[in-house]
Amino acid sequence: MNKNQALPWENPRFRNWIAVGRACQVMGLTLTRALQPLDLKPPHLDILVNLFRTPGISQQDLADKLLVGRSNLSMLLPQLEKRGLIVRRGDARDRRILRLELTPEGVSLTKEAIVIQSELIDRTMKTASAEECDLVGNVMLRIIAELTSSGGSEPREDAEALSKQG
Repeated sequence: MNKNQALPWENPRFRNWIAVGRACQVMGLTLTRALQPLDLKPPHLDILVNLFRTPGISQQDLADKLLVGRSNLSMLLPQLEKRGLIVRRGDARDRRILRLELTPEGVSLTKEAIVIQSELIDRTMKTASAEECDLVGNVMLRIIAELTSSGGSEPREDAEALSKQG
């Protein structure tokens, strides 16, 4: 940076991006606290909600959907399995593939957690109008497309896939 360059925090794009990042961090901390009575952490909730929405998803597809490595899942899945919330079953056609499903207890706990998360999101987003919420969502999808396009993958497909993952 030379003397003629503005400091980054004087740039509205930089300042607003930091605000987005901080909002994500605060939301994560708030969700963590809200899930404590269920003995869940946000990464567990991510897994449970995705299994709720896509029963029988493979471990690899779940890792791809969550943007994590299979090794990350390998640490979390046994915890959920031990609690009786999920089961892993071999694929009927390919023994190398493990399919994941919620148990009835997992479905029940996931529904409770979804209520907690939904109430938190509603409380948070009521500070904005419906139009502002749509604007934020649309801008975030464009940001996702921009960031994924620089990674060598197809930006439209990545952005559409991420928007559907909710």
